[in-house]
Amino acid sequence: MIAKNYTITSEQGIHARPATVIVGALTNFKSEVKIEYKGKQANLKSIMGVMALGVPNGATITITADGEDEAQVIEKMDEVMKNEGLAQ
Repeated sequence: MIAKNYTITSEQGIHARPATVIVGALTNFKSEVKIEYKGKQANLKSIMGVMALGVPNGATITITADGEDEAQVIEKMDEVMKNEGLAQ
């Protein structure tokens, strides 16, 4: 299992469009991927789960990947967070 923290820098936080991009980027990975914010967890492969967390600007989230391709999942998340201007 690999976990990584991100601080959200997007003014709108994680709203519908970036949530869709994140979920779409992870669909082909086999690992279980979770997002955690304020003690609540959601499946990062579920748009509704991500949206339900209501992650705002300035929030610190933890993304956890567990499975055979977990390292690639975290690499992809680093790429998506940077390219979408979501986090540092």
